[in-house]
Amino acid sequence: MTTEKSEKQTNGLTYAQAGVDIDAGNAMVDQIKPLVRSTRRPGADAEIGGFGGLFDLKAAGFKDPILVAANDGVGTKVKIAIDTGIHDTIGIDLVAMCVNDIIVQGAEPLFFLDYFATGKLSPEVGVHIVKGIAEGCLQAGCALIGGETAEMPGLYAKGDYDLAGFAVGAAERGTLLPKDVSVGDVLIGLPSSGVHSNGFSLVRRIVEHSGLAWDAPAAFASGKTLAQALLEPTRIYVKALLEVLKTGDGINALCHITGGGFPDNIPRVLPDGVGVRLDLDAIAVPPVFGWLAKTGGVAETEMLRTFNCGIGMIVVASADKADAVMERLRQAGENPVRIGETIAHAGGESVQTSGSLKL
Repeated sequence: MTTEKSEKQTNGLTYAQAGVDIDAGNAMVDQIKPLVRSTRRPGADAEIGGFGGLFDLKAAGFKDPILVAANDGVGTKVKIAIDTGIHDTIGIDLVAMCVNDIIVQGAEPLFFLDYFATGKLSPEVGVHIVKGIAEGCLQAGCALIGGETAEMPGLYAKGDYDLAGFAVGAAERGTLLPKDVSVGDVLIGLPSSGVHSNGFSLVRRIVEHSGLAWDAPAAFASGKTLAQALLEPTRIYVKALLEVLKTGDGINALCHITGGGFPDNIPRVLPDGVGVRLDLDAIAVPPVFGWLAKTGGVAETEMLRTFNCGIGMIVVASADKADAVMERLRQAGENPVRIGETIAHAGGESVQTSGSLKL
């Protein structure tokens, strides 16, 4: 009787045979612990392994905080990483897309959690991804306090994966943005590092149309392959903007230029009756956008609503304090440029343009 039961158990299926390797997951956790610890900051010890991550707002210096939360992914940019085996920067993009959405509300990103889903877990790939996530957290000054690795055979093909990120920040009550945006304010643009993490379904279609391989030299980036150039990580604006916000006033709003480009993102910080006029001639458009426009035959209006076109963040400043804000931005390491102003808006498109992109 005991022998028959033992044989039945021996012949039974295991989780590993179903495609989920718990040992591989544990091995990955052991390898990423030092990366996670490197993101420690006041309020979080950045240890993983528990059922939940902890954060102490009082230890972080907050007295009467409002919490601000954001979540996002990287979109089909991950497909380029998967196809080329370049996995160590995509995590920076993941963090950037979340923390840049938190800083625009005047809040300081405090902690981050990630969700990594794959068909077949490769601990080596997972470690490279978390390496990028930890680097993004260091750039943003937030702690990586937890995450989830999900191995889901049958839902994702072997080698495929997707990422989602979750960030929480805080601001003292009464300091949240936007505030007091009015006609006559100055729009100040902060340069992007390239395409960032939006529009990659179109980017990939353009590359396919071009007939170029991912390892072909990038015509718009000397010394880089096409994949390396297009995987340039999203800029994280957090530390510079926190410094500028803390060292003076004059900033009425911040706007992260992500999916939807200028026409869809700028109105999110505008009150009723206020629009903007953008001076496209003032924008120094990185070569990657010219290459995409020419190779794909993409019209200027489509470029403006799909990509950041060289401006990843917009600062809306009071006219009488705009020069001082620009000087503080320069002192914080940014290269600000005036790209427009707010105008009265009674109907129609709230984002108007003059000039043209230098594509």
